[in-house]
Amino acid sequence: MRIAFVGLGAMGVPMAVNLFKAGHVVTGFDVRAGAADALVAAGGKSAASAAEAARNAELLWLMVVSGEQAESVLFDAGAAAALPKGAVVVAACTQAPALAKKTAARLEEMGLVMLDAPVSGGVAGANAAALTIMASGAEATLARARPVLEAVGKRIFDVGREAGMGSTAKMINQLLCGVHIAAAAEAMHVAERAGVDQQTMHDIISVSAGNSWMWGDRGPRMMMDEPPVTSAVDIFVKDLGIVLGQGTQMRQGLPLAAAAMQMFLAASGLGHGAADDSQVIRAYRALNGAQVGGPKK
Repeated sequence: MRIAFVGLGAMGVPMAVNLFKAGHVVTGFDVRAGAADALVAAGGKSAASAAEAARNAELLWLMVVSGEQAESVLFDAGAAAALPKGAVVVAACTQAPALAKKTAARLEEMGLVMLDAPVSGGVAGANAAALTIMASGAEATLARARPVLEAVGKRIFDVGREAGMGSTAKMINQLLCGVHIAAAAEAMHVAERAGVDQQTMHDIISVSAGNSWMWGDRGPRMMMDEPPVTSAVDIFVKDLGIVLGQGTQMRQGLPLAAAAMQMFLAASGLGHGAADDSQVIRAYRALNGAQVGGPKK
């Protein structure tokens, strides 16, 4: 299949390469200079614009940060207009369900079809072609896109026939991720302030009932002064904002999501928005008068 891939970030690059390795013709684009180098080195192609990448593509994969960025690529940058009639747009960004529905309707008016298909699994899942994909859209659209999804994902869930349902599933996942990271940071901060060796505490929880996937993954990075960034603090400001916005729309109280949001907002306000999301722990340190830039010595 001829695929246009827009969004060659830490996850996008290995995904695009895996699509090429699966036998697809992949043309990539990213606003950052040099972002497509790894794809080209693997045998794929690079385009000078999103519209150029989309020209003659059978499927456009959007691996961008938000629904707003997806709209910009599709409608402001001209990618949707460049696609041939009947092409599939895979919106893999984390976005509000209502925005996914709006974008799908707008594409339908242009003779295009959309699969609302956000992913989970991070950089490790992208590298291993083992992502979890939460897809919603017309059954025929999902069937057409399935070989592409299977080239990057290990678990593909059919969430329903309407755009927005895939984004709803991802939103719920992000609610839990944000709460679990904040809870892990709170526990790690208590350990460091109480004088318990952090690595020992991490080892204990990792084999105890209080363990979580986020404790195992983010905990070690909470012990680093400047950990590598796999997902930024500001990503969870955005994602938990989507969660709370949906809660408001549904008239549902979400106190744990709201509490987690306050800690990510505080970390961002302290200047750590671009830091790895594990560094929400810095907000706890600031709240309690401890060292903000790294673990207590």
